[in-house]
Amino acid sequence: MDHYPGSIKTLINSLARLPGIGRKTAERLAMHILQQPDEDAQLLARSIVDLKRKLRLCSRCFALSDDALCRICNDPSRDNGLVCVVEQPADMASIEKSGAFKGRYHILGGVLSPMDGIGPDDIKIKELVARVRKEGVREIILATGTNVEGESTAAYIAEILAPLPVTVTRIASGVPMGGDLKYVDQVTLKRAMESRHGLQ
Repeated sequence: MDHYPGSIKTLINSLARLPGIGRKTAERLAMHILQQPDEDAQLLARSIVDLKRKLRLCSRCFALSDDALCRICNDPSRDNGLVCVVEQPADMASIEKSGAFKGRYHILGGVLSPMDGIGPDDIKIKELVARVRKEGVREIILATGTNVEGESTAAYIAEILAPLPVTVTRIASGVPMGGDLKYVDQVTLKRAMESRHGLQ
């Protein structure tokens, strides 16, 4: 890489620090940016700076937002009584892409993980309880991961919400569509058997 001028080396090094981008990919991206018109390079640079300057967490659900309230919290057509609890903004995005949910969200910002020193005060559980009390929520749908931390976080939230007048449900999990049973792990198969339902 010594044959590149310092400005290109700096860009390659910056791009290579991004997740999933190795040195060769960073080099290709830098060369691509170099070949683009000045306006395109400036737009890319401005969008990164704007992202860092403008982006914040929604004051209600903690989704990523350019404003005090995110697009979903500002949408009057969404069902206020239905709140889906997820770990991270990317989880909310996945559910939104499915088009299967028309309620609102609550993003925890992580999961309980005593081994990593993450307890109830380190994620947005108190804020969830406050929303249930203030907003007249009918149902909380727990959509945390099915790993140990996700399951323990869901169990903890269900326990905390038990005294409140709200229904707490957990998203179904099991064998994926098109999945071959011989490749499905035992925990997933066990959950699928426990969550079985009728065909009517």
